[in-house]
Amino acid sequence: MMQNTHSVWPIIDSKREAFVELSDRVWETPELNYREERSAAEHERLLREEGFRVQRGIAGLPTAVMGEAGEGGPVIAILGEYDALPGLSQEAGVAEERPVVDGGNGHGCGHNLLGAGSMLAAAALKDFLAESGLPGRVRYYGCPAEEGGSSKGFMVRSGVFDDVDIAISWHPAPFAGVNNPISLACNEIDFTFHGRASHAAATPHLGRSALDAVELMNIGVNYMREHMPSSARVHYAIIDGGGIAPNVVQARATVRHLVRARTLPELLELVARVKKIAEGAALMTETTVRAQIISGDANLVGNAPLEALMHRQLEQLGPPQFDDADREIAAKFQATLSREDIRSSYARFGVTPKGDSPLCDIIFPPESGDGTFVGSTDVGTVSWVVPTVQMRGATYAIGTPGHSWQLVAQGKLPAAHKGMEHAAKVMAATGAELFRDPSLIEAAKADHRARLEGTPFVNPIPDDVEPPLPDRAAA
Repeated sequence: MMQNTHSVWPIIDSKREAFVELSDRVWETPELNYREERSAAEHERLLREEGFRVQRGIAGLPTAVMGEAGEGGPVIAILGEYDALPGLSQEAGVAEERPVVDGGNGHGCGHNLLGAGSMLAAAALKDFLAESGLPGRVRYYGCPAEEGGSSKGFMVRSGVFDDVDIAISWHPAPFAGVNNPISLACNEIDFTFHGRASHAAATPHLGRSALDAVELMNIGVNYMREHMPSSARVHYAIIDGGGIAPNVVQARATVRHLVRARTLPELLELVARVKKIAEGAALMTETTVRAQIISGDANLVGNAPLEALMHRQLEQLGPPQFDDADREIAAKFQATLSREDIRSSYARFGVTPKGDSPLCDIIFPPESGDGTFVGSTDVGTVSWVVPTVQMRGATYAIGTPGHSWQLVAQGKLPAAHKGMEHAAKVMAATGAELFRDPSLIEAAKADHRARLEGTPFVNPIPDDVEPPLPDRAAA
């Protein structure tokens, strides 16, 4: 059993079941970017039941919700998410690929747990503030569309974090510990080429192929890979190939490029190079091109005082308390994975295998991992404007790939619920210590200023870019 030695942990215990039920309900209704109507409504309902002052539709995002409690003092934000992924529908608890709905959605990144666990921490902090009489406000931010929608970037741009002193979050993972604050800044950009249609056999000389331009751009980007930083990444997908008739020269075609780099300045430089390649492809094909940013995330900015504080709470609490039944079912899922899946999982978190337990039984030390296996997160954008700390919470079998049916299938297991509760206790204890000792907040702010000195913040989402809401997409 976890030792309830921090005053906020018994509050978590008393509220646990309601938030486990919230996580499971969100798991059962997986919704995609900016379409999380039911998930946001469930979060709003429980926020109101808990006595938060609630706002829906913050930053002009219909599925974003914010609940606040407390008065005066510093403002501590707990960040949650609840969006799912396409094509990952899967039955719960079944260690074989078995969709509930063919081609349906699924929580392949554990955001059902992320949102519920974060709100559980915020609810515990609310009661802690009321019982202690300390000044301060806790806010739960329900953030939609992390999976490529970059809602937090739009929220930062709208100013909803301007008066926040500290931001805290977490993410489901195979191991538990303070997140090594390394991620890739990114921009998702649509390049639309316009040419001229013609009969591909009778009058090919009159046509100017937009699809040719797309293909030439992709070739140019692929040649650029040799000459960009090794930590950078570029991926692409043809969104519109110009039609299905090969005898018509394609007059319009669109390719979406996702450009990633280790830092914001590196990202801006790499995006400029990719745009030049697009212009060159247009020049070669006598077409025109328009680049439209769809979304973007900044890289994570670390914060040593906050990371040390969170690690102390982890050490005091200890690792999640999984039992033999949890390990037995986790082993069944691990049996569906390759050795490389499992090796990569250990390497990503800088953990040395000890024994053969399929579930985490340790707290990994700070700054674990070399940052080789990283993606992007819109929490990064928040971290540029607010001192931010995240933890990784152990909720699934070691080796489980992100965005996989195996991860979806484990999202309602008792181990997932235990890992969610564990993360909530760490986040709540971290927040409580910040309220108890405001000098910790000042130390975090000083560290934040020092890290960003001389590096101006440029939101990777320009002011003229609107969030891709469903009604705008339909239009």
